Formats: sequence, structure tokens, C-alpha cells
Amino acid sequence: MSHPSQFSLLRSRRFLPFFLTQLLGAFNDNIFKQALILGILFKLNAQADQALLINLCALLFILPFFLFSALGGQFGEKFAKDALIRAIKLGEVLIMLAGAVGVLLGNLPLMLLVLFLMGSQSALFGPVKYSILPQALREDELVGGNALVETGTFLAILGGTIGAGLLMASSDYAALVAGSVVGVAVLGYLASRFIPFAHASLPQLALDWNILRQSWQIMRMGLGQRPAVSRSLIGNSWFWFLGAVYLTQIPAFAKDWLHGDESVVTLILTLFSLGIGLGSMLCERLSGGKVEIGLVPFGSIGLSLFGILLWAGSGQLAPADSAYDWLSLLAQPGSLTLLGCVVGLGLFGGFYIVPLYALIQSRTAEQERARVVAANNILNALFMVASALLSILFLSVAGLSVPELFLVVSLMNVAVNCYIFKIVPEFSMRFLVWLLGHSMYRVEARGLQVIPDEGAAVVVCNHVSFVDALLLAGAVRRPMRFVMYYKIYNLPVLNFIFRTAGAVPIAARHEDERIYAQAFERISQYLQCGELVCIFPEGKLTSDGQINTFRGGIERILEDNPVPVIPVALQGLWGSFFSRAPQRGLFRRLWSRIGLVAGQPLPASEASCARLQAEVQALRGERA
Repeated sequence: MSHPSQFSLLRSRRFLPFFLTQLLGAFNDNIFKQALILGILFKLNAQADQALLINLCALLFILPFFLFSALGGQFGEKFAKDALIRAIKLGEVLIMLAGAVGVLLGNLPLMLLVLFLMGSQSALFGPVKYSILPQALREDELVGGNALVETGTFLAILGGTIGAGLLMASSDYAALVAGSVVGVAVLGYLASRFIPFAHASLPQLALDWNILRQSWQIMRMGLGQRPAVSRSLIGNSWFWFLGAVYLTQIPAFAKDWLHGDESVVTLILTLFSLGIGLGSMLCERLSGGKVEIGLVPFGSIGLSLFGILLWAGSGQLAPADSAYDWLSLLAQPGSLTLLGCVVGLGLFGGFYIVPLYALIQSRTAEQERARVVAANNILNALFMVASALLSILFLSVAGLSVPELFLVVSLMNVAVNCYIFKIVPEFSMRFLVWLLGHSMYRVEARGLQVIPDEGAAVVVCNHVSFVDALLLAGAVRRPMRFVMYYKIYNLPVLNFIFRTAGAVPIAARHEDERIYAQAFERISQYLQCGELVCIFPEGKLTSDGQINTFRGGIERILEDNPVPVIPVALQGLWGSFFSRAPQRGLFRRLWSRIGLVAGQPLPASEASCARLQAEVQALRGERA
């Protein structure tokens, strides 16, 4: 099913002003933070230990996420989000004015205070940043919107880091940095003025100013969500754990293992950020515009694989008399492989993180969304602190090298995500469905917009292969409950997918009366709960490519549950490996193009077996 490119959002007022606002904020944070770090190292002649001051900078920026994320979550529910963003961005202008004074005077205590205030502003902005997207965007735009936000954020972080280095290299660095941070803050506020109205989701919420109590309650709310959401919060925070490990160790890795200078550090940061941006952008295309959590295991596999490859390839570059710059590094044998691993980490990180954010937003109740995002921010901060402690433990206490640390966290990634996927098997199920639809088949879907986004309905489809249900599940944005022959339901491997998806096994009455009766009871329960049920009325796979006679089970379902019926036809599957065609072959039809066509819904009163069979036959046409 065709849908507009995610880049079309950049032409929409629903998205562009917000996108620019958050991008400029991330850019400004990193200009000031990096300028402060470089100032401590090279400009300010601070009497205290430089390493201590730099770690203090990291602490001052991360501490507000523990202290104020819960408050930000409450604000995000109680107040109109557009007005709240403007108030926060106006606060950024005032904070950066103070920061400019600190830079011009070379006043380190004032700059450290401003850094803490910047972290506080970011902690308040985070919950509203992610909770406004589901209000502003349609469901089929949510993945693309998150992809653009993640790409913009990482590129802004990179741009701010590099920009600060360029500004600090000038003899007039103080005036340049001061003017830049104030100017960017003003631009961010002006961009926020164009954000459309976004209503408060819970205006009657009573604010709780007790930071500890509210933080604990919000954490319980976040981790008390349905398993798919709560484990997505853990997966999201785990990604920031990994990111913190890699980003923190990149300078040491570039110096000691790539024998490079500062330009090599910049090169690696650039490649990592571009990889995340590319992965985020590809998410929208690979997911077909829907929230496709099947990409999360795909991203997890890539994160571990490229982390292990980075460890395996380290130590192979020969040292030089002087440190390599980025150009001379590229000429060294083996360097492109290592840099490719860095890009791969970023690329699969994008595949991993974007669907998780979209899932959290789409499956959380609107009146709880900002607070759940606040819980996620607190978890992120905890995991990032844990990453620093673990790095100290492994590097300083256990004596591991930086590449060995990369190996350890890559193996830990396998363990953490196996836990997540075990608790929420939907991730693994959707991965297998997504893999099938992007390897053996290319699905061209048409007319699926007629399937309602909510409310009970029955989908009827011709039955050509053993994987019909998987192909439908991968193409339709909304989860469906499939009714299928019990022997297909019990097939090895596929049974895991069908059970996870809540499929309904059915048998002919003469085969097993109990299974037959239970199937109709479960179908009624699903429809009464407003769910979407898919049935193959032929009752068996076609053995000659033609549509078999529709049986009366669909009419029995509609007698008890008079819901709309949507005819759907599969095209081009006959002759594929999973069909019963005599000449089928695994590789002969590899990545074959198949069609999935939906017709107009019929009211239950008109949905006879004969009428539905004629509709499906017409939709399928001559393409068996």
C-alpha cells in the first residue's frame, strides 16, 4: 500500500516547527556542553583536576533527569503541549543568556550552574517531545516522524559537538560561543511559536511536587504497562546504555587502537551518527509505514554482530611515527572494515530504537503517555549511569581493553534482548513475519485502507499457501486474529507464531467436535471485544490454484456477530514453495512478487458464502 514519504512531513506545519524546535535544542545543548568541556581542558586554567571537572559536567547534565523528569511528565499531561513547549523554549533563552555571561566572563561556577539548568530544561522537554507526536501525526506517519526526530537529534548532537570545536579554536571563542548559544535558543523559541495547538490530555491532573514520590509513582506506572510497552522501555534504555558505552570510549579507541588524532575521533562520531540517521530513515521504508516491532530483533542482531566484529578487527592497524589523521587512516589496510563496523552499529541501532519509541507512543493511553515517557527518561538516565560504572569496573578493575569491553556489551546485548523477547514473544513473532515478507516474497498491497483502524470486523481471504496468515499479518497495520485449520496451527516453528498472534485453531465438526465448538466461542469473544478476525472460508489449501467453495462457517459467525466483512484476495502465490503446486521450488520463486487486494466491506446481511466467494474471485482475477 503506497503511502507518502516520511520527508513529506517536513513540509507540514503539523511536524516541521516541532522538528526544528527539538533539533535546535539538541544542537544548542551540545554546543554549550562541548564548549565547556573544551574550555576546561584548554582555555580556563581551572585549578581543580580536569578529569574530575569533566565527570562533574556529565553528572550535572544527567542529574536533572532523575530529579525533574517526573515533573515534566505531569506538565506534559496537564497543560496544552504547544504552550508548554513555548514556555520551556523561552526558559532556554533565559538560561543561555546566563550561559553567555558565564562564557564571556570565564566564570566556571556560573557555566556549571547553566549546564545543570540546561539538563533541567531537557528533562522537562523530553516527555512532551515524544508525547506530542501521536497527537500531531497519523498512525501511519508515526514511524516516519520518530525516524526524523531520531535522525535530527543525533545529527544535531554531532553538529553541536563539531561546531563547538570549531568555535573554541578561534581566538574570539568567548564571543562566538556566547552569541551562538543565545542565537540558537532564540531561533528555537521562534520555531516553537509555529507549533499547532496540541490539547492537554489530562488537564484535571493534580500536580505532585514531591520529586521522590512522584518519580517512584511514574516509574511504577511505566513498568506497570502491558508487557510490550514496559519491556520496550527497558529495551529503549538498554540502547542508551550501549550508546553511552560506545560514545564514551570512542576517543580512547581512536587514540590507542586506531592510532589516530582528534580528526579520527570526529570521523568515528560522524560515521556513527550518520549510521543511526540512515537506519532511522530506512525504518519507515522497511516497516511499510506501520509500527513494525519486527525490526527490533533485526536491530538487536546487528548491534551484537557489529560489536563482535569491531572487537575481532581491533589491534590490526600498525602504529605510525605520528598519529594518523582521518585521511591517512583511510589509506591503512583494515581501517575501512573497522569503520564499516561503526556504521553498522549506528545503522542497526536505528532499526532498534525507532520502532521501540513508536510502540511506546502508540500503545500507551493518551492520558498517561507523557508520564510513561518521563519514566523512560528516568530509566535512560539510570542505564547511562550504570554504563559508566560498568565501564569503570571492566576497564579499571578487571583490566579489560576497550575492544574487549565492546565484546562484553555485545554479548550482554544478546542476553538482555533474549529476556525481552522471551517475556514479549510478539517481538520474535513479528520479526519472523517481517523476515518472510522481505525475503521470499515482495508483497504489493492495494486497498487495505478499507480495513478499519478499530472496531470488530471479519476479513475473508482465499487460501493458497501455508504462510497466507503470515503474509496478511505483515501487510495489515492492525493486529488480526486468524482462524486456521488446526493441523496448520500445530506445524513446528509456525505454531509459535500462531500462538503468539492469538490464532484460533479449528477442525471440521466430524474431525473434532470440541475444537470446532471452541473455535466459534473464541471468534465470538474476539469480535465482542472489537477485534479483527480473519478466516479462510475454503477450509483447506487449494490443490489446483483455483478457489474452493466457501463453507458455511462464515455465515455461522455472522449470525452471532453481525459485523462488517471485508473480502481480500491473495494473488501470485500458487507455485511458490509453501503452496501445494506440484512444480513448486524453494529457490525458483525466491523473492517473488505477490499481490494482496482488499475490496469494499459488506454488511453482515449481504455477506453470504456465494457473494463473498464471488467478491474474492473478482479481486483475485486470473492471477492465481
